[in-house]
Amino acid sequence: MDFKRKEIGNRGRLTAIAALAAATILFAVWALVFHHHELCVFIVENYIETLALLPSLALLGLLAVIVNIDAYIRPDLKRIMGIIVAVVFSLLLQDHLEYRLMIGQARPFARTLTAIYGYVVRPVVLALFLRIMAPEKKFGWVWALVGINAVIYATALFSPICFRITWDNHYSAGPLSDTSFYVGAVLLSYWLLLTVRLFEPETRRETWLPVLMFELITGALALDFNTYDFDQPVSYFILAAVIDCVINYIWLHLQFVREHERALQAEQRIQIMMTQIQPHFLYNALTVIQSLCRSDPAQAEEATVQFANYLRGNMDALQTNAPIPFARELEHTREYLALEQMRFEDKLSVRYDIPCQSFTLPILTLQPIVENAVRHGVRGNADGRGEVVIATREYADRYEITVTDNGPGFDSEKQKKDTGKSHVGLQNVRERLAQMCGGSLRVESAPGAGTAVTIILPREANKR
Repeated sequence: MDFKRKEIGNRGRLTAIAALAAATILFAVWALVFHHHELCVFIVENYIETLALLPSLALLGLLAVIVNIDAYIRPDLKRIMGIIVAVVFSLLLQDHLEYRLMIGQARPFARTLTAIYGYVVRPVVLALFLRIMAPEKKFGWVWALVGINAVIYATALFSPICFRITWDNHYSAGPLSDTSFYVGAVLLSYWLLLTVRLFEPETRRETWLPVLMFELITGALALDFNTYDFDQPVSYFILAAVIDCVINYIWLHLQFVREHERALQAEQRIQIMMTQIQPHFLYNALTVIQSLCRSDPAQAEEATVQFANYLRGNMDALQTNAPIPFARELEHTREYLALEQMRFEDKLSVRYDIPCQSFTLPILTLQPIVENAVRHGVRGNADGRGEVVIATREYADRYEITVTDNGPGFDSEKQKKDTGKSHVGLQNVRERLAQMCGGSLRVESAPGAGTAVTIILPREANKR
């Protein structure tokens, strides 16, 4: 894990160096622009537009470079982030072009097209921000709302119901001219709802970033709505969107750090649990052989040879944290049961019902459950006799392994509080199933009715 942290630190430094290089290139381009006399004069004469436009364009350009070279962001989120930067970049240019058309020579059709583009694409930015906050959601109704907004503003090409640009270059609002603002208000409300749902006590500091983004966009829309009649080169919404792009990138990085820390903790927990399981299994096997040494030395010798062959063939498997084929785990369990049957002879009966076994599961998942069935089920009967049944079943969405015994049973509610001090507890198996393959464990028991423990393995985990 220290190596992984060091590797991430090295990549982080490389990303910072690349970002610095990109900033240097942008500065050099900016210096060349100002060195060019005619272009410099144009910028000075239009300094208000320049101050509003160039820093935002430079920031988006730099952000696009950094996002592209960032190795930490998930590919799907990187793609969405790249689309957001491109769309906001296009809106900056659209705002500037519309402003030039507004103060220049009358070109009603060109100005209508640029205005339609701005009204249509603004909700798209909000929808993409929502998508990046919850990438697992489809947001069908959000995109439907964005599509309706686009259709409404497209009517400006042939109808004044939304807006129209007069022959003398004046903007004339129609009854549906504020549709984009209302759509934005709906999406922002959902944004706030998503932020509340995503809030977790351990990530409360990170959650303030989406809140800040929400406040910036909300304030910008309010300012644009209240300054509707004023001419300005870049709208407040676009400036807020540029800032939100940067905040969103920071938020994505914090998400990566959080997920990475969780992955390291889960890996560490699995390693700790495996170190508990492996000596436990070896101890039990040797205890069986020790018992046979007193009662049947010849059989103890046979058991020792069998156990040695088992260790020779399976010690490598005992060291892995990755899921293994069920057939191998079943063989581990058979070896254990063979040793137990040598010890208890005809008092222990084992039956197998295995119609399917083409799936994987965490190592030493089945064996501890079978061990519990023998020691606390069969051996719990008054005469020390009983049967253990191991069965598998295949369903459309999962595989199931059920271990059943005809022991005395127990109160399953009470079992939930069992800490398993003297044996490998079911909680250990349950946690490894959840962390390694998204599986689960179901325990069904009642006093006098035996016990059935079912391992549930999603088919999705076996497709990876």
